[in-house]
Amino acid sequence: MANCITRLVRGVARALVKRPRRTVLTFSLINIALGLLILTVPVAAQGEAAAAGAGLKFIGAGIAVAGSTVGAGIGLLGATSAGLAALVERPELTVWVLILAGLAEGVAIYGLIIAILILGA
Repeated sequence: MANCITRLVRGVARALVKRPRRTVLTFSLINIALGLLILTVPVAAQGEAAAAGAGLKFIGAGIAVAGSTVGAGIGLLGATSAGLAALVERPELTVWVLILAGLAEGVAIYGLIIAILILGA
């Protein structure tokens, strides 16, 4: 079992080195497919009458999480790239860079909270 895992990790690492964009795109598509599967299986397990309302709740929660994580990723991209450039010139700005990165991560947490509220209603 450990040998299989080692070969899998080496294969993924080799793919990341040879074609990083394609590998990241592949993993992203796999994650999206699994996410859609996870969101649709509970709806399919329910009866048809309750499926419409529950399905819309799951779609709304998915949109909330997806939008907030994309926004957090964009914010984190700006905070880290500009923060690293600032740290090269002035190392005393480390705390401020970490605070800005934390604020960007907070957006994703807010989206997750909204999704939990939608699913709980």
